[in-house]
Formats: sequence, structure tokens, C-alpha cells
Amino acid sequence: MSAVEPRSGAYAEAFRQSIDEPEKFWLDAARAVDWAQFPTRALDDSAAPMYRWYPDGSLNTCVNALDRHVAAGRGDQTALIYDSAMVPTVRRYTYAELLDQVSRFAGALAERGVTAGDRVIIYMPMIPEAAIAMLACARIGAVHSVVFGGFAAKELAARIEDAQPRAVVTASGGLEPGRVVEYLPMVNRALELVADPPATVIVKDREQVPGSAAERPGWLDWDTVVAQAQPAEPVTVAATDPLYILYTSGTTGKPKGVVRDNGGHAVAMTWSMRNVYDIGAGDIMWTASDVGWVVGHSYIVYGPLLVGATTVMYEGKPVGTPDAGAFWRVIQEHGVRALFTAPTALRAVRKADPESAELEKYDVSTLETLFAAGERLDPDTYKWARHTLEVPVIDHWWQTETGWAICANLTGLEPMPVKAGSPTVAVPGYRVRIVDEHGAEVPPNTEGNIVIGLPLPPGTLTGLWHDDERYVGSYLSAYPGNYATGDSGYIDEGGYVFVLGRSDDVINVAGHRLSTGSMEAVVASHPAVAECAVIGIRDSLKGQRPSGYVVLKAGVDIADDTLRDELVAMVRDQIGAVATFRDVTVVPALPKTRSGKILRKTMRQIADHEQYTVPSTIEDVAVLETLEQVIRSAE
Repeated sequence: MSAVEPRSGAYAEAFRQSIDEPEKFWLDAARAVDWAQFPTRALDDSAAPMYRWYPDGSLNTCVNALDRHVAAGRGDQTALIYDSAMVPTVRRYTYAELLDQVSRFAGALAERGVTAGDRVIIYMPMIPEAAIAMLACARIGAVHSVVFGGFAAKELAARIEDAQPRAVVTASGGLEPGRVVEYLPMVNRALELVADPPATVIVKDREQVPGSAAERPGWLDWDTVVAQAQPAEPVTVAATDPLYILYTSGTTGKPKGVVRDNGGHAVAMTWSMRNVYDIGAGDIMWTASDVGWVVGHSYIVYGPLLVGATTVMYEGKPVGTPDAGAFWRVIQEHGVRALFTAPTALRAVRKADPESAELEKYDVSTLETLFAAGERLDPDTYKWARHTLEVPVIDHWWQTETGWAICANLTGLEPMPVKAGSPTVAVPGYRVRIVDEHGAEVPPNTEGNIVIGLPLPPGTLTGLWHDDERYVGSYLSAYPGNYATGDSGYIDEGGYVFVLGRSDDVINVAGHRLSTGSMEAVVASHPAVAECAVIGIRDSLKGQRPSGYVVLKAGVDIADDTLRDELVAMVRDQIGAVATFRDVTVVPALPKTRSGKILRKTMRQIADHEQYTVPSTIEDVAVLETLEQVIRSAE
């Protein structure tokens, strides 16, 4: 059953046209974007399944995000509000000021040999310079790849090795509650690990964090190069040229470089801002995420600026900076109309302030809608947020790969009744279906694999960086003619989609997709460990958390607490603190099939207190029974 088609209404008509007349629908949507050469056709399917949108169009994404608003006479409107609860400070940039800073940094990159098609790694905290660097790359046609500042040197090195950037842009460090995270030692170590490091490293010095570019020969200071640079003019690129690479965890442990194009991305972001979020020029939107993640790319930086809105960039936490009223303060101070955050943040606020006493201190009357994504919005959290804020709470579902919502309640097109636990219906352009393991569609209310019929709409991934074979193998081969989301769920008789969870071994920790395979590789490298499994188990705050199960080598004598502390430190060093790996249980053996496959799904079911069926292929039932006893005794 398709997740669509009530018989009438604006949504039904938009969805029908997006499927039956995609050329007309997406060319009409493209008229909201400024083009150097308007495309004569929407879709090139000549190399299917490697589809391309707007194949004969050309444009510049930075021009659409900044220049055209200044040219339209809105240069004095606020484009970006930087609010740091860590410093603390608030800075505002008008469209004209942001354009000046972006043009100058683009000039600084160009003067160091960065040209269209070159890659630039951006490894920065939540400061305005991160957005400026992204837009500067777009201005000169360079391809940016933002790496979350919490990742360890090894993870950063893997991304540098794959992207082969001409430059790395970073900062002296980030600020967390109670600690300072120094970036430069990690950058230095990462560059030591790669075979061909980039020649240019530019560092934004933050006075709150030790370290500066001056400490390392050849590294450049951000403020100096910007002050000396000539502003760069925008470079027109093909709509099909890449705008950015964003790495996401792969089940093999090697990160996958998701590629986003310029033209399809600009159209999709613009369409989604108006139809999903109901945000346009002059509106104030706050996406409480990080530019290192896809949500930050789409709805901190590009989406709001493409439609001339004001975007809020927040450096802080939902609680602890300084308290559970942090979100409410930001909404009041900046007049936020739409807030987009992860369910994890809502659960953290509720845990710290269950009676919402902090909310009573602030006037949040400007807030009209709360959007949630990044993980499943459980019905209990939905009901709490709806009752507490007394505004619509809109769950929507999407992925790093898609770049924007697969399913949503389209508040700007046609708001629909909410069903708790569902992100509502398929967004126009997405043909969502539920299939069994053989690819056959299943009846309504039957759980199965969620797939999307090809071609995917504009703004979704065009492939993986220099790896078409892996792209097809990872996403398109399991169910021919469809993109496999890797999620399971069902569609009810009304067309509402219910996403139940991941069907692979990539877990979702507070909205961050992390590979358990990468964590297993780290744990397995400990000299005391014979074999191990890391699974994602339910967590009331973060959605999921990684839990490690370890079999020790024969004759090893190590205290459980010592082993745990060492493994936690190793994962933190090699994956990063974002993994939040803390649970380690020593077991006598791991349950396996006769072919040697570890039964991770069954382990997850045991840890989550779910009913499970002993697989017929199990090698030794007694091992499974013993594991269950160990897990229960450790709780």
C-alpha cells in the first residue's frame, strides 16, 4: 500500500502531480530558485538507477542563499543569529553582512588554489564561521564536507582520506558544559594519519580555547586571511555538480560519503521550507542541531537562507546551559516562530524539569510549531510536548541520504490530523511502500521493510562519493526499482506511515546514526577480548544506546570494571564521545548461527525485553539461554 492519496485536498493534488507528472511538478517548483540557465527538463533517467535532476540547468547556491536577497532590497534583514550559551554571547548578521563575510572567505580559499570541484573539509564547532565556510565553498563551486567536531582523529582522517580535500578549515576548539574540547591536536593527528594531507589549513582562533594556527608551521589564521582577501564573485556550476559530501556511518565501518547536488538541493530545500515548515522571508526558524549533521546542513544553513528567513545558530544544550529553560529563553529572546529539534532534546528537558517550571519564566508566544525528527518521536514525548507548549507538534521522518523529509505533516500545504507515533504521510515525490523480504507489498497495518520507489525526488543523494558500486549495493540492490531505507514499519489504512526502527546494525543515538560495526572493531582490538558484539538497545533519553557484550580470551584475568573503563576510553578515542558507549557486559559466549553469524537481532530483543523466537539456525540454544540470564542479572 502506498502512503498516500486521500481523495481530495491540496496534499492529494500535489502528491498526485509529483508522481504522475513529475516533469511539470518539479519544473514548476524550480521557478522559486534563481538560475543562470533555467532547465528545460527536470529528470535525466538515461543512466538509471543513477538519476540526475535538472541536467541542463546551471546556478549558484550561495547566490540563491544570499546575493538575491540583498539585490531584492533586504540586505538589512537579519539572516543569522548566533546565540552561544557557552561564552555567552549573541551576534546578529544581516544578509549584507553575511554576504560580505562569505565573499571574503571564498576569496581567501580561492587565493589558495581552491577552485570549482575541489573539496574542503570543515571541522568546526557551532560558530558562525562554520556556516560562512560552507557558503563560501558553494560560492566558488567547491565541495564542502563538514565533519562533526566531536569525532576523533581517526574518524576525521578517514574522511580526509576519502574526500582528498585541498583545504581543511577548523577552529581552536569547541565548548561543552564543564569542559573545553581542543580541536587542533585532533586535526594534527588526523593529518599525520593520511597519506596525502592537504596543503592548506585555516584555523579560527577562539579565545576561550587554547591553541592557534601560530603553533604549527604553515597553518593560517582565519581572521588574518579574511582581512587580506579580495571578495570572490560567485561561480556558476551545473545543477548536477556536487554541493557537498556528508559522511554517514556504514555497516562495514567505512563511512559512506553521501553526495548532494546543487540544483535538486536548492529546489527541494526551497519547496520544503514553504510546504513542510510554512517558513518564508522574514520568518525566524531555529533548528537546534549541529552543522555537522544533515539537519544542520538543510535547516540551519541552506533551507532558511534560500527562502530569505532568519536562522538561529545555537551553541549549547537543551539542559545544563544553564538549565532546562535554555530552549524557552532562546525562543523568547529571538522571537522564534518554528523550532526544529530531536526527541532526545525534548526528553532531556522533561527529565530535568518534569513540571515545566522553567517554561513559566519565559514568554514563548511567538512559537507556532514544534518540529521533531532524527529519531522516532514516541507517543509519550509527543503528548508531553503538545500539552506543555500548546502548539502543534509535528513529527517527520527522513535520513542523511534523503536530505529532507520522506514523510511529514505538511503544515504549509495542508495540515492533517496528527496520529501519535506517525510522521504522517509521504511527502510529494516519495513513493513509500512496505514490502516483505521478497519485495512484495504487504497489506495495511502489516510490518515490513520501508522502501521508496525510484527515482527519488530532487534534493536526495545522487550517489556516494566515487563509489557507485557501493551506492547501488547499499541502497538499490535489495529491492530492485526501489531505494531501501533500512527501516521497518507499516502503513495504516489511512495512508499514515509508522516507522518502527532500523533493520540493520546502524543505530540511532540521540539522532546520530552510528555504526555498531565500527564500535565492535574498537572493542575487539583490546588484548583481553576474544570476540564481541555491540548492539543498540532502547534508551528512554537517547532513543538508543550502544551496549557491548564481550567474550574474554582464555586465561585472561581482568576485573570487569577495569575492562569497561578501558573499552569506554578506547571507543571515545577512536569513534568519539558522541557514541556514548558505556555499557560493557562480559559473557561466556555469544549466540551464533551454524554459519558463525552472531544473532544480534535476538540479542537486541532480549535486552529490550521483547518476545523473541529462537532461530532455527542457532548453533547452541544453551548459549542464548545463558546470555539472557547474564543480561537479566546485570540490569
